[in-house]
Amino acid sequence: MTSAALPENPWLLPGALAEAVGRTRRTTRDWLVDGLCFLLSLGWVLLATADAVAADPEFATPLPQRWMVPADALVGVVCCGLVWARRRWPLGLAVATLPLTVFSMAAAVPLLIFYFTVVVHRRTAVALAVTAGGLATNFAFSYLRPDPHLSYWETTVWGALISLFVLAWGMFVRARRQLVVSLRERAERAEAEQQLRVTQARHLERTRIAREMHDVLAHRISLLSLHAGALEFRPDAAPQEVAKAAGVIRDNAHAALQDLREVIGVLRAETPAEEEPERPQPTLGDLPALIEESRAAGVRVTVRDVVSAVERVPVAVGRSVYRIVQEGLTNARKHAAGAVVTVDVSGGPGDGLSVEIRNRWPVGGGTGPEIPGTGTGLVGIAERVSLAGGRLAYGRDESGDFRLAAWLPWPA
Repeated sequence: MTSAALPENPWLLPGALAEAVGRTRRTTRDWLVDGLCFLLSLGWVLLATADAVAADPEFATPLPQRWMVPADALVGVVCCGLVWARRRWPLGLAVATLPLTVFSMAAAVPLLIFYFTVVVHRRTAVALAVTAGGLATNFAFSYLRPDPHLSYWETTVWGALISLFVLAWGMFVRARRQLVVSLRERAERAEAEQQLRVTQARHLERTRIAREMHDVLAHRISLLSLHAGALEFRPDAAPQEVAKAAGVIRDNAHAALQDLREVIGVLRAETPAEEEPERPQPTLGDLPALIEESRAAGVRVTVRDVVSAVERVPVAVGRSVYRIVQEGLTNARKHAAGAVVTVDVSGGPGDGLSVEIRNRWPVGGGTGPEIPGTGTGLVGIAERVSLAGGRLAYGRDESGDFRLAAWLPWPA
């Protein structure tokens, strides 16, 4: 149990409830209640003994032998001492002292306390069994110690009513404690589920960030590799071209490091403290800049854009299209260097948005070292499209070209 769920004052709880929060079995409240029960029982023993030796007793007919009065008082005192042990052995004490209810008036109050403890701390079936035993001895007590002012049946009915009242009171206390325990368990379960949801949300968010960073870093690193390869194979290029390629390498390296720094900072953070605002995520409107960036790197890209109502494209759909095109261009630079890449984007409200990236299948080996990758780019794109409720297909088609095609829903 977490510290947030601990009660403010556990010492005020009964021992049965305090056990659930890791406290001792007998709380301060239990000591006070047991002390009060002991004093009440002892006071009744004194009162019943004084009444038994009186000339005109009020509670019951005097015992036939005078020596039975101190014996009954001694039995009452012993039962008073056993009040302190009633929480540990409630059923055992109730059963062991049940025969005393046949004749003892001095032990009546502590015996009722034992009975009440059984009703509170034991199952209903056990409490009813003890109740039946007490009702049976009640008939014998009314016969052996009749009330001086009431008839036999009146005394018996009053004894039964007292037993049933104690039974009802104990069952009410037991039901209330069970309700409190149930509410506490529900609160603990709700807190655990909330923590689980937070953990899952954090995991999903980190997965999303990792997927985004894969797309971004793969794109930028492939551009770096392409420009570096051009410098390697064209050492005699004009100084202006060398300077331009070096500038592109520098800018992309800086951007890649910035993106990497951001994602590492997010993944290291355990709690969402005051963070810098995220940079705006790309949308469909950023697609021309992505195409021009690839063209500047020497990739031949042909674009066909017939999207109607571009300004009404949902942000999530536009971002997915951007990432799909970005992954398609990155794969083309990696595996089909020099091939013409065709990007086709079309659709409208109600019809959905279709995007297709196509390039010729490379013939023979590449002219330079292969750009390393994780091999999970298309897997991440497939997951993105699936979460958006779309469809994705990729692979070599009938014409021999490599085709990456996706359809995303665009509500009317």
